[in-house]
Amino acid sequence: MSYSTADSLLPVTLDDVRGAQKMLSGVARVTALEGSRHLSQMVGAPVHLKCENLQRTGSFKLRGAYVRIAGLLPEERAAGVVAASAGNHAQGVALASALLGVRSTVFMPKGAPLPKVSATRDYGAEVRLHGQVVDETLAAAQEYAAETGAVFIHPFDHPDIIAGQGTVGLEILEQCPEARTIVVGIGGGGLAAGIAVSVKALRPDLKIIGVQAEGAAAYPPSLAAGRPVSVGNPATMADGIKVGRPGDVPFGIVGELVDEVRTVSEDELSAALLLCLERAKLVVEPAGASPVAALLSRPGSFEGPVVAVLSGGNVDPVLMQRVLRHGMAAQGRYLAVRLRLTDRPGALATLLGVLSVVDANVLDVSHVRTDPRLGLTEAEVELHLETKGPAHCAEVSQALREAGYTVMG
Repeated sequence: MSYSTADSLLPVTLDDVRGAQKMLSGVARVTALEGSRHLSQMVGAPVHLKCENLQRTGSFKLRGAYVRIAGLLPEERAAGVVAASAGNHAQGVALASALLGVRSTVFMPKGAPLPKVSATRDYGAEVRLHGQVVDETLAAAQEYAAETGAVFIHPFDHPDIIAGQGTVGLEILEQCPEARTIVVGIGGGGLAAGIAVSVKALRPDLKIIGVQAEGAAAYPPSLAAGRPVSVGNPATMADGIKVGRPGDVPFGIVGELVDEVRTVSEDELSAALLLCLERAKLVVEPAGASPVAALLSRPGSFEGPVVAVLSGGNVDPVLMQRVLRHGMAAQGRYLAVRLRLTDRPGALATLLGVLSVVDANVLDVSHVRTDPRLGLTEAEVELHLETKGPAHCAEVSQALREAGYTVMG
């Protein structure tokens, strides 16, 4: 692919991104680029993590939101701004508006995590909870804009938003000029498009790989069709990239400049989040961990040095607990089993003794004695165990069977 800053067919240019970088000086942090020895060993080349999870508001979204709002005319600023988001864009718009002295209203789904709702309010926005899904929230925000004259700030489908996000790409080139591949998560496409514009203008040889969750992968069919295509009922734990249709503006840029778009499974997302926490000591949300998931999925398919963009770290503690357990299960480090035993004194202690011999750590025990499915002298036990990997899981199950227990799952 070739690209020059004179290419008038693209709605965002390198000059736009450089202008955004000047605008963001003193506003957005130049986030750290951290090396990962563990991932480097897996990939067979140096791997660096671009830590946008440590950005102000916990994600890259502040960059685009600030550039978009700063570019409004005085009369537009006076009318205020409105946005719709489940979390990251909401916080970015709220803080950007506060810094620029602009009134902001943010519509969020009724089921949005409480920490994200609270943070958005703390940054100064008026939060209105509406709808169960983001599409309903988006419609409400656009209706509010039409009624009040407030300027709607789209999360990804605007050139100023893309230019702001593109400053991540300029920072990567400054911090790792020898990079050969950048891996970045894609939802609507604003971040990937912005990085592509800035990077390809200066390093057309550098490969950019986008990553989507399998359950919300609108870009592969859209790129095949040559136009944005909607996917019905997108479903993934990675709410930051849970977008059913690419944005019109970023789609053209991604199609022109992004080299490849891959998909990752929920198990791979969970494992990536767990790896970031354990190995890199970084709290990353599932969407932010998607580039790491891609590295785990096909580690030998990347030309190094590789930069993986950790786009955000705003993860709800309840979700974090679930995802970590899911990630442990995906790696064979968590085992849930149900079995029946004779209901007599000491039976549970005997069972736990078997588990102790094979060094399985018991996290939780559920003991049911009264159930129509059970015989008069039977009890059912459900055990949640911490294990050391797939081989250890098999060893634990085999030990239980050899001890005479019927393992049901």
